[in-house]
Amino acid sequence: MKILDYQNLKALDAVTIKNQQISSDDLMERAGKIAFHWIISHIDKLEEPILVFCGVGNNGGDGLVIARLLHQNGYEVIVYIISFNETHSLDFTINFNRLKELEIPFFGLNNKNDFIDIKPSKTIIDAVFGIGLSRSPSDFIKELFAYINSTESYIIAIDIPSGLYLNQIPQDPSGVIQADITLTFHLPKLIFFLTDTASYSNEIVVLDIGLDKSFLASVETNQYFIDQDEVLKKYKSIHRFTHKGIQGHVLIIGGSYGKIGAVCLSSKAALKTGCGLVTAFVPKCGYEILQTYSPEVMVLTDLNEKYISKISFEFTPNAIGIGPGLGQGAKTQKALYEFFKVNMVPLVIDADALNILAQNPEWLSLLPPKTILTPHPKELERIIGKWNDDFEKFEKVKKISIEYDLIVVIKGAPTMIVEGDNLFVNSSGNPALATAGTGDVLTGMITSLLAQSYQPIDAAILGVYLHGTTADIALPETGYQSFIASDIISNIGKAYLSLRKV
Repeated sequence: MKILDYQNLKALDAVTIKNQQISSDDLMERAGKIAFHWIISHIDKLEEPILVFCGVGNNGGDGLVIARLLHQNGYEVIVYIISFNETHSLDFTINFNRLKELEIPFFGLNNKNDFIDIKPSKTIIDAVFGIGLSRSPSDFIKELFAYINSTESYIIAIDIPSGLYLNQIPQDPSGVIQADITLTFHLPKLIFFLTDTASYSNEIVVLDIGLDKSFLASVETNQYFIDQDEVLKKYKSIHRFTHKGIQGHVLIIGGSYGKIGAVCLSSKAALKTGCGLVTAFVPKCGYEILQTYSPEVMVLTDLNEKYISKISFEFTPNAIGIGPGLGQGAKTQKALYEFFKVNMVPLVIDADALNILAQNPEWLSLLPPKTILTPHPKELERIIGKWNDDFEKFEKVKKISIEYDLIVVIKGAPTMIVEGDNLFVNSSGNPALATAGTGDVLTGMITSLLAQSYQPIDAAILGVYLHGTTADIALPETGYQSFIASDIISNIGKAYLSLRKV
């Protein structure tokens, strides 16, 4: 699913109006009606009155449509109009006149003294500012938002929480509505998924309002939301005549004394994700552990007992995952450098291998094209340096991705993937994944898909999506707290099966 910027979102509305031969007011009515139906299916009539706060632009017009429909269907509604400027949009004015004709109670809010007229309510609908906001709200509106946020009401934002911008982080958090849920129209917005702004809405619901499909298919963007529909386009089914020899051979390189478990997790995850063969290359201390933990995994060992000092193997794997539990000792770093100098096999780099790269950034030029890096935030910071906000982080990651032809999986909530100038936002997963070893599992999963001849970007996208889906599937049984990395491996099969149910 595409994520569009402000200009393309407005163009999408305009093309829809033209091609469907409707007015902008008709489109507003359609959007308001779809939001209204969601609201009445989730709010009990006892939770009244419903307070609707409207600006005087098109987002306010959406709020007026919702207020009118609620009133016409027997809900007690009170509307508050915030005139933040003297210019009212045409569609707002049309719907404001309809509101007055029905004698729906409304009040103007112009200063802090007007707050005393706001009745308590269990439900508030926020329709003050829309996606076009480009300036900081006035002090009065910040005070209003602080008041709304301080209530114990259930706050529903229409399209976007008021005070959020599409393309920058708000400098003053007090100037943003803290929504319980945002009903956004047709497409998700990138701002909903950033670390700095995700907290402004606890839940996002995307409502299809029937915008022009031909425009959506043709419009260019470099931002994408990866949902199940997108994953299914990339997923390859298994042919009934397949065998282990054509399903790909993965090599996982890593481990050190006390950290062999990381390689165990990566290796087993690779097998469970569908490759035909997995070999683990570890120091001698990992031999018996791996053979016991997973008899399906073949094991090669370094001559050194406790850490890897030389990387040597006499076969050509289809993909290599390197870094889990590796350690950062001087001899291990040298071994990694010698490996990078000669390796041309598709590569996934994680954990200590990333930390070693951060100490030796000139080694990035040695990596094969489309090498996949899988850093968590601290590992990423060591590679690209500190950033002020998410937008600066993306620019730094894109720069390194373009310069060295890398794919970067930015692990987090949600996980995002950068390939050149393109940004992919994953939709699956939950806080249960915030536990030790989940990154090691992800390395094995992506490496497995890479070995199965998926294009590197598709291996990253599908691996991240399946990884998150396992936590979504397991959550009803494990809860957040007791979920561990091994639970991901146990549920990879169910994650695959969930794709087949569509």
